[in-house]
Amino acid sequence: MTTESATPAVRATVYGYPRQGQNRELKKAVEGYWKGRVTAEALRDTARALRADAWRQLTADGINEVPTGDFSYYDHVLDTSVMVGAVPARHRSAVTTDPLDGYFAMARGTQDVAPLEMTKWFDTNYHYLVPELGPDTVFTADSTKQVTEFGEARALGHTARPVLVGPVTYLLLAKPAPGVADDFEPLTLLDRLLPVYARVLADLKAAGADWVQLDEPALVQDRTPAELNVAARTYRELGALTERPKLLVASYFDRLGEALPVLAKAPVEGLALDFTDRAAANLADLAAVGGLPGKRLVAGVVNGRNVWINDHQKSLATLGTLLGLADRVDVSASCSLLHVPLDAAVERDIDPQVRRWLAFARQKTAEIATLARGLSQGAGAITAELAANRADLASRATSPITRDPAVRARTGAIADADGRRAQPYADRAAAQRAHLALPPLPTTTIGSFPQTDELRVARADLRAGRIDTAGYEERIKGEIREVLSFQEKTGIDVLVHGEPERNDMVQYFAEQLTGYLATQHGWVQSYGTRYVRPPVLAGDISRPEPMTVRWTAYAQEQTTKPVKGMLTGPVTMLAWSFVRDDQPLGETARQVGLALRDEVNDLEAAGTSVIQVDEPALRETLPLRADGHADYLAWATESFRLTTSGVRPETQIHTHMCYAEFGDIVQAIDDLDADVISLEAARSHMQVATELAEHGYPREAGPGVWDIHSPRIPSAAEAAALLRKGLEAIPAERLWVNPDCGLKTRGWAETRTSLEHLVEAAREVRAEVGGAA
Repeated sequence: MTTESATPAVRATVYGYPRQGQNRELKKAVEGYWKGRVTAEALRDTARALRADAWRQLTADGINEVPTGDFSYYDHVLDTSVMVGAVPARHRSAVTTDPLDGYFAMARGTQDVAPLEMTKWFDTNYHYLVPELGPDTVFTADSTKQVTEFGEARALGHTARPVLVGPVTYLLLAKPAPGVADDFEPLTLLDRLLPVYARVLADLKAAGADWVQLDEPALVQDRTPAELNVAARTYRELGALTERPKLLVASYFDRLGEALPVLAKAPVEGLALDFTDRAAANLADLAAVGGLPGKRLVAGVVNGRNVWINDHQKSLATLGTLLGLADRVDVSASCSLLHVPLDAAVERDIDPQVRRWLAFARQKTAEIATLARGLSQGAGAITAELAANRADLASRATSPITRDPAVRARTGAIADADGRRAQPYADRAAAQRAHLALPPLPTTTIGSFPQTDELRVARADLRAGRIDTAGYEERIKGEIREVLSFQEKTGIDVLVHGEPERNDMVQYFAEQLTGYLATQHGWVQSYGTRYVRPPVLAGDISRPEPMTVRWTAYAQEQTTKPVKGMLTGPVTMLAWSFVRDDQPLGETARQVGLALRDEVNDLEAAGTSVIQVDEPALRETLPLRADGHADYLAWATESFRLTTSGVRPETQIHTHMCYAEFGDIVQAIDDLDADVISLEAARSHMQVATELAEHGYPREAGPGVWDIHSPRIPSAAEAAALLRKGLEAIPAERLWVNPDCGLKTRGWAETRTSLEHLVEAAREVRAEVGGAA
């Protein structure tokens, strides 16, 4: 077994690794368990095998110290809530009866009990389950998961480092539990929480852990002096413990800023810092505080959030500078590799020249190992790797794939008027009401309907040649007709065609735009068992031909009710892709905005009166520090308006956002100048409606009344109660009725019943406010 005394001069390590397995074995096992086809023991066996495979792979690729505890059945923040005993009262009996079923009940809810709220993990597309805390919260330690997984790695002969969400970040991510005053501060529970962390650290020490990593990414955000004092006290008290492993406090996603001197002075043995472009200031800031004498520094020089190869020469220069600032410097990625796909080598459909530019998790671990060897033994030890890396970087920089002069000329010619509707909102609203003739509290859905097994089989049959294109399209037409018929019978006012032809809301468009690359196996976890394949944005963007007009027009031919055209907005096209790192994001957003503008104009010309341009990623892409907000929001809102501003006043523009904290971007939502916005609101109990009202938002809004990320079917009474709460903030003439999000992940049975309840609730409340039922 590897021991601490046999540690190499420079360690190669990572903070975390993709959980799902090469073929998404975890997704299949968990969903099989939910459906009763996989036993609990079989699920645990699959999870144990996936962990072992990941550690073996990391070690084989040159990682000297593997992480443990980063694996999760659903979410690592939920795992932390279990570790500290922060189980909501409504879930305690389920957890006591069966801890595994209770765990999934907290994540997904049951028919009778609502799940925890879900929102974005900082500025990524990963979703975490928000801890619910209150003045009555009692924490209790349960280190079973952490100790068990560490023990598995040790038994297999690996040097392992348990990874925990740090106590400061955990409390800062938490919200007041239902029924607790909104002004309750979870940080006030620190004195109750720290003894629980002390117990877990002692248990890991007893199990043989030399180091434990405590992740504190919340400290890279703007923090008040009081919050920084909490961080100082936390690590002063944890550092003073006698029965504990060495502590490595990790931050990532941005610079630590004012939190850096706090942690540098703390009595802990190591810090892990991000030194990639967005956090490059950490280097100068570390020098300014006098470095980390006597401490370990884990340097995140390989970008853990994007898929482009590392610049080895640049990273070695950074690492060389860091050698003089710490007692020991080890090499890592900038954050957990959870945010990138597993292996680029299996992407056989990507041009081999382009594949040379890509580094997924396996390639990044090899890069880390190479840099660790170069730092330890000198650049001469990695001469061949450096030469190959320079050639790959040069290949990308000079490739014609990356630049299109026509696209660049078009973006260069953008004028201010291109990003503004020609008429003020009040005039547009009057024209739209006259044109659409909708009732008060109009009902609609967000866009997608269930992706059935029959649809998946049809796509597989088309790929395999078992049916031709004509046969496939007949199946799509049949699905559209069924979706429209159901909506009309249910009484929904503004229909959608259900998007049966689409695989993913970003990938579908990326496959039809120039400049994007699609992967076959590049799965990344979004939440729970939901995995996506983010496309790779490699070059300049344009739209060769219409992408959605045909199917939207076909749907409109089947009904006299308005059918929404459905597009994904430019910010989300960037946020849910792996973006270029060779030009400013704002420039890429303008390219995408102009490509989508062509689509919007073509939809309108084909007779589409309602067009929805989804921007669920607007909030998640907001920079973590306030000094970056203004620039980001300027280009983000401009790119949306470039997409939508070329239409007539009677054409109603919708947008949609979900699972984010909206309060601090209400002005940006206003600046989008959309006619209608639909937002997630069910899990957060209509919080966003209040935020819109407090801002004085003047347009129409549809805060969701059905949480579609849970298998629960809301009753009509429940939906009506949420609507009435929404009416406290938004007047009836500006309030829409809709689910939180698209219905792609739901089954038809629950979709039918839930939408029937939604329409019933709308009619009931419509009658109460004096509209026609």
